[in-house]
Amino acid sequence: MNAKTQTAARLHPYVGMWVTEDGRIRHELLANNRYDEARGSRESAYRGRYEVTGSHIDYWDDTGFTADGDFVSLDVLHHGGMVFYRRK
Repeated sequence: MNAKTQTAARLHPYVGMWVTEDGRIRHELLANNRYDEARGSRESAYRGRYEVTGSHIDYWDDTGFTADGDFVSLDVLHHGGMVFYRRK
């Protein structure tokens, strides 16, 4: 883990890759409070910034779209009617 990742991990424990059970949608929460979402074979389908407050996450897509979600555990994220799992 590099220094940036360690700093972000101290702020919240959710930095890393999150995927739906079928692997079709993947969110990478970066240490610099940016995210990169892939859908199917389309890498970087959506990018933007995010903010974590407690177990809640808010997203602001670079195109202006907003969304949110909730971490129900350290390894499970509910977002947009989908369930994401931390990729280890």
